Amino acid sequence: MLRKLIAYMRGYGKESVLGPLFKLLEATFELFVPLVIASMIDQGIRLENTAHIWKMGGVLLLLGLVGLAFSITAQYFAARAAVGTSARIRETLFNRVTRLSAEQLDKNGVSALTQRLTGDVDQVQNGINLTLRLLLRSPFVVFGAMVMAFFVDAGSAWIFAVAIPILGAVVFGVMAWSLPLFKRAQQAMDIAMGITRENLTGARVIRAFGRENEENERFTRQAETLSERKRRAGHVSALTGPLTCVIVNLAMVFLIHTGALRVDGGMITQGELVALVNYMSQILVELIKFANLIVSITKAMACFSRVQAVIELDENCPGDDEKRVPFDASDVVVKFDSVTFTYPGAGAPSLIDVSFEAKKGETIGIVGPTGSGKSTIVQLITRFYDATKGKITMYGQDVTALSSKDIRMHTGIVEQKTLLFSGSISENIRWGKKDADEAEIVSALESAQGLDIIRAKADGLDSPVGQGGRALSGGQRQRVAIARALVRQPEILILDDSASALDFATDARLRASIKNMQGESTVFIISQRASSVRHADKILVMEEGCIKAMGTHEALMEESDLYREIYFSQFPEGEAYV
Repeated sequence: MLRKLIAYMRGYGKESVLGPLFKLLEATFELFVPLVIASMIDQGIRLENTAHIWKMGGVLLLLGLVGLAFSITAQYFAARAAVGTSARIRETLFNRVTRLSAEQLDKNGVSALTQRLTGDVDQVQNGINLTLRLLLRSPFVVFGAMVMAFFVDAGSAWIFAVAIPILGAVVFGVMAWSLPLFKRAQQAMDIAMGITRENLTGARVIRAFGRENEENERFTRQAETLSERKRRAGHVSALTGPLTCVIVNLAMVFLIHTGALRVDGGMITQGELVALVNYMSQILVELIKFANLIVSITKAMACFSRVQAVIELDENCPGDDEKRVPFDASDVVVKFDSVTFTYPGAGAPSLIDVSFEAKKGETIGIVGPTGSGKSTIVQLITRFYDATKGKITMYGQDVTALSSKDIRMHTGIVEQKTLLFSGSISENIRWGKKDADEAEIVSALESAQGLDIIRAKADGLDSPVGQGGRALSGGQRQRVAIARALVRQPEILILDDSASALDFATDARLRASIKNMQGESTVFIISQRASSVRHADKILVMEEGCIKAMGTHEALMEESDLYREIYFSQFPEGEAYV
């Protein structure tokens, strides 16, 4: 995993070297500070040499300024490498997320993927920054301080040789204990993020049904779980400071006692004893820093593993890179041959042994009760999912050997849940065709029965739709989405219950308009309304994942009890809107 992270840091080799290098230079100057203080005490204060005190004070100031300059420089290079690497990781991750299959999106969840793109990548960035600044510096100061202690007085430095291994064992022991607790806390954070996102996106529904208190209680329970796990991990992690302080203070007691005896015996000076105490303090500070660094690095690597797991998800379509769809090779555009499909994790199939074919220029209507599998057929045609059993062909070619991207580029689809993006009406319609001019956009809107939308807006086509299309009504959103699909003049047009917010008259005009501009396009109309599919060349009647009947409206009215039941439930008089 470390090798994969380093691969993202390519191009930041200079920063990755200069950052730690300048930090080591700063640490080197820090190691000389106790010696300067010792000289100030022994040759300045003890001998009342004011000039020497000022001289050593100037040396301390110089060491501080140079160390500060080196530290700022190290921070600059480390931050540059960390920010650049995290930007590259985030870009790669976002690129992967936008290409995930519907199955992979369902499995990972939107809130978890959002957390990967935000919190997890930020944690990786923080880990890289701290690593470049402290990974070499802290061990360098610890062992450098011990070496300097032996240089000052080998007779007292044995205390360092005993204390450092004990401190290291405590620090790494607490870290090993706390890391699994931090991982459990992160899992609780993912769940809390999911609840938060669900409540924010569904705020109106929650208020409409008066479920604010229940949702508050649900979030509170999860927040308490998160708080408890973080508190437990924090309690364990907090042991590092007190335990290391106890060990260092005990070492200080032995050091001062031993040093006092050696000062009294004339073997070392008072300044040298102060220098030894300062080196012990440096070791304490750096070990605590190093412990926190290891925790941060472990968290960062755990977050990077989660990010990389998404990046390394298999592509949805093995044939995406090469083979394109031969859109004029056959009159049979789409053919289902004994297709069965089960959603991942579902207990029962959504489609069972479905077979039909759609030819060029045909309009295929699909009706049936809720949950009968109508929309699932759409998901398979567009290759958001692949069939569990059976075979789906497009223009005579197995879709699993074709480019799913190419299939979708030649398919216009309007799904049940209409989604528009922030921007203007024209910008949303150009999602269907990037280079569509104003005349094409207006024509598509006219066919979608949406000209009244731009007439009612002060800015016309440049009117903003708001996030998710909130500036438009439900019917307006549907018509803009239909225009978005029509503007590319697709070979396959799929309308999945896309007129549910339209009145019958507008729906009828929309179907007539699509029929007039259809040409050789194959149109699939999925609807709860019998009137929407009444004039289709072929109607599939679905129930419990199976095709119960197939034919024209007239034939089905004579032969299919289910179709008649659907039709007469909507039109008791036996007449539908045209």
